[in-house]
Amino acid sequence: MFSRLFNKLQAEQNPQDVVHPSANFDPQVVFHYGVPSTASILAFDHFQNLLAMGTLDGRIKVCGGDNIEGILISPKQAPFKNLEFLENQGFLASVSNDNEIQVWDLKSKQIASALQWESIITAFSVIYGTSYMYVGTEYGMVYVLMFDSEDRKIKILPYYVPTNVISEAAGMSLDQVSVVRVLHQPCSDGNRLLIAYENGLMVLWDASKDRIVLMRNHKDIKLKRKIVASYANGPRPQLSNDKLEHEEQEKEISSLSWASSDGSVVVVGYVDGDILFWDFSSADFPQDKQVKTLSNDVVKLQLLSADTRLPITVLYWLANNKGGKLFVYGGCEIGSEEVLTVLSIDWSGGLENLRCTGRFDVTLHGSFADMVLLCRDCHTEGASNVLSVLTSPGQLDIYGNDCLSSLMSQKEKKTSVPTVQYPIVVPTLEPHMTTARLDVVCQDVKPFKALFKILEAGKHHSIQNQKSIATKWPLTGGVPGLPFKENHPIIQIYIAGYQDGSVQIWDATYPALSLAYNIKSEVGDVKIGNASAPVSALGFCPDTLHLSVGDESGVVRLYALIRSSNTTSLHFVTENGTEAVHDTHQGDGPNCKALFTLQKSAVYGLHFANHGRRLIVGYEHGQVAMLDISSSTVLFLTKTESNTSAVVSMNAIFSDSRSSNTQDSVSDISDNPGMGLVYVVTRDAHFVAIDAVTGNIVCSKTISPRVKSNAISMYIIDRSTSTLPAEKLSPNSPRKSDSAMQPNVQSENAQVKVETATTVENSYCGQILSNSLILLCYESELSIHTSNFVFEGSSNYFRKVDLVQRCCWTTIFKKNEKECVLALLYQRGNIELRSLPALEVLGEISLMSILRWNLEINMEKTICSSSNGKIILVNGNETACISLLKCENELCCSRCYSKSISKPK
Repeated sequence: MFSRLFNKLQAEQNPQDVVHPSANFDPQVVFHYGVPSTASILAFDHFQNLLAMGTLDGRIKVCGGDNIEGILISPKQAPFKNLEFLENQGFLASVSNDNEIQVWDLKSKQIASALQWESIITAFSVIYGTSYMYVGTEYGMVYVLMFDSEDRKIKILPYYVPTNVISEAAGMSLDQVSVVRVLHQPCSDGNRLLIAYENGLMVLWDASKDRIVLMRNHKDIKLKRKIVASYANGPRPQLSNDKLEHEEQEKEISSLSWASSDGSVVVVGYVDGDILFWDFSSADFPQDKQVKTLSNDVVKLQLLSADTRLPITVLYWLANNKGGKLFVYGGCEIGSEEVLTVLSIDWSGGLENLRCTGRFDVTLHGSFADMVLLCRDCHTEGASNVLSVLTSPGQLDIYGNDCLSSLMSQKEKKTSVPTVQYPIVVPTLEPHMTTARLDVVCQDVKPFKALFKILEAGKHHSIQNQKSIATKWPLTGGVPGLPFKENHPIIQIYIAGYQDGSVQIWDATYPALSLAYNIKSEVGDVKIGNASAPVSALGFCPDTLHLSVGDESGVVRLYALIRSSNTTSLHFVTENGTEAVHDTHQGDGPNCKALFTLQKSAVYGLHFANHGRRLIVGYEHGQVAMLDISSSTVLFLTKTESNTSAVVSMNAIFSDSRSSNTQDSVSDISDNPGMGLVYVVTRDAHFVAIDAVTGNIVCSKTISPRVKSNAISMYIIDRSTSTLPAEKLSPNSPRKSDSAMQPNVQSENAQVKVETATTVENSYCGQILSNSLILLCYESELSIHTSNFVFEGSSNYFRKVDLVQRCCWTTIFKKNEKECVLALLYQRGNIELRSLPALEVLGEISLMSILRWNLEINMEKTICSSSNGKIILVNGNETACISLLKCENELCCSRCYSKSISKPK
C-alpha cells in the first residue's frame, strides 16, 4: 500500500521544552522496522494483504511483504482498543481509549479524519468491503457512521438502532447495558447486524426493515448437550442428561464470532469461561437444505470442568467442509499457564450433534495480546489456515496450516509449536547489535557502479534464499517504490556489528531495506584469538569501498567490498610485528584483505584518512595505531599512557589537500600522503595531536570542563564554509556575553594542562590548519578552538556553550553546500540542532514525540548518521530512520507510491 511511512512532528509538546525547527528542518520518520514492544491489537486487510498493529502508546505499525514496513503515530499517546481496515480502500480505522475515532490514509500516511465520541465506545466494527462503521456504546446504543473519502470526513448517519424497541421486546431495560459486539451477518449484504449486549442478550436486527429478526437470551437457554473439550486420546466428551438444562444465573458475554458461512450459527464466549454454540437458523432468510436440518438447541462447550475459569476474551472461527477450527483464548483455570487453545469442531450432522474431534494448547512466547486469521474470508469453506498471534513484548508468530493440522493429532496436551516468526529486517537483539554506521556513496566515485552491482547481486542472493525456505512470510502487501537504478545520485548503506562478531550490510538507499551481506566473524581457516568477540567499532571509506571491523579482543579486520583481483591472499599482522600471508577461500562476499592483532585492548575507534590511504585505530587503553592500507603494514603505534582512558573520537588532516581523483580506485591513488596530523580525544577529556608521518606527539592536553563530564566527540570544521564574517572569527574581537554564548576568555573554573613537543615548523602548522577549526563536544559543554589551541597552548576559544541537558551523542551533517549543522542527542531523548560555528540553536525534536521512544542505556552505541541529515536509531526490537532536512524529505515524498485501489465487488 505504501513504500514508506513517516509522520510529521505533531505530538503534543510543552512549548517551553521544545524549540520549533526552522524552515530548513522538517523532522520525519523515513522508515521503521520491528514490532513495538507495546503492540497490543491486530488488524488485517484481506485484499491488500497488510497487517496492522496498534500499540499502547498511540502508534500503529503497518507491514506487508518485501521488507515494506511503516509507522503511523497518533497525536495522542492513548492506547487503541479497536483497529480495523476499510478493506481494499487504503484506509485504516482506529478507536483510542479516550474514544476518538480516527481514519488513517495509508497513502498520505496521515489522519484523514478524526471524530471525538462523547460516550464510551464499547463496540466497533466495519462492514466488510464498505466505508460504513457500527459504533456500540456503554448506554446500549448502536450508531452507523460512514467515512467519505472525497470529503475526508467521518459522517454520523441519521440511522441508529432504537434501544427502546429492543428493550420492549426483551422485557428489560438496556439504558445502562453496554454493547459488547456488533457484527454484520454473512450473506445479508450488510443489512443485518448481530448486536450482543453485556448482559447476555443477542439481537439480530434487519436495518433495511427496522425490525428484530431474532432474539436470544441466556435466560431462555435450553441445553441438550454439554461438552468438555478433551485432548487427543483423552476422556470422552461429557454429555448432559436427556432432560433440558436451564441456565438461571446471569451470563455476561465477553466475545463472539459467526461459526458458519451463512450466518446460521454463532459461537459466544462468556465471562465465566463457557462457550455456547447458538442456532440462528430459524431467522427468516433463505436457507439451504443443510441449514434447515439444524435444531434450535444450544450446545455448551467447556475447556475445563473446573468451577473457576478465566473469561473467554477472544474467539475466531475458521470454516471447513464439516465444521471448522475454533481458536480460543481464555476459559482455562485461574492461575494456569497462558495458552492458546485450538479446537476441531464437527457439526456436519447438525448443531445438536456437534462434536469436538481434536484439541491442542499452544504454549505462548509471552503474555497474550491479540490474534487474527490471515485469510481471505475465515467463514468461507476451504480458507487458508494461517493464524497470527501477538504476544508481549512485541512477539509476532505465524502458525501455518500444515503446522496446525499436524499438531491436532499429537498426544501432548500442551506443546511448543514451531512457528514462522516475524521477519526481522534489521536484527537488533538476536544477535545483539553493538555498533552501527550509515554511509553515503556518491555517483562521482569510480566504485559506484561496482557497488551497485554488488548490492543488486546481494538482493538476488537474498531472494533466492527466501524462496528456498519451506514456510514463507504470508504477507505480500505494499509497493517497494521506484526500482534502484545506476543513475541514482547516491547509494546509502547501513552497516551493523553484532555481539557474535558478525557484520551485516543493507542497501538503505530506499526505505524498503534489503540485506546485501552477512559477514561472519571467521575468516577462512585463519586462527584468530577470539573470533566471536563482539564488534566494538566500524569504519568505512566511500572512496575506496573499504570496510574495517574492530572487536573487543583488539582484532581489526580490513575488508574490500570490491575485489580488485582474483587473489585470495590475507595479510595477518601480529602485535610483535610479524606478518604472515595466507591463501583463504572466503566465498562470494567481501574479501578480507588483512587482520591486525596489535593490542589486547578493545578497539574503540576506526577512521579512514587521506582518501582511504590510511586507517587510524583507537584502543580502549588510549593507544593509537596508523595503518597503511595498500601495503597492510603498521606505520606507528603510540605508547600506552597510564593516565589516559578509552579513545572516543579521532580525526586527521593532511597537508596534501589535493582532492583524490574520485574517479580513481584505491590502487590508483598515490602512496605519498604528504604531511598530516592525527587528532585524538579520550573519554577523560585528554586531547592529543600526533604527527601522521612519524607518530611523534605534537600536543598533549588534559582539559577539565567547568562541569566535570566525559568527552564525546571531536570534529574538524572547514573555516571557509563558515557563515560568520572574518572579523567575527578573530579570537581578539570583542563579544557580548549571553546565556548561550560565553565571552572569549577561558572560564576561571577550567583547568588546562599543556604538554607540547613542537617538532613541526610554523609553516607546517599554517599549511595544515589555516582553514580549520576544532570542535570539542563534552557531556556538559561545547567549545570551538583554532590552531593556536594545538601548537601554542592557547586557552582561548572561538565559541563555548554550556549545555543545559546532559549530552550523550553528536554528529555533523551538511545543511547545504556551504553550511554544516551540529546535531546533539541528550539523555532526556531530545535531538537538538545547532549552527556552526556560531553554535546557535536551530531547533529541537523529541524521540518521544516523533517515535514514542525513551532513551535507553547504551542506546547511543548503535546510533549513526549520514552526511545528508539522516539518523538511524535502535531501541529494543525497533529500528528507525529520521530525516532532518526538508529538501531530503521532499525527495522522499517524490518516491512514495501507492498500490492502485480496486473497489470491492
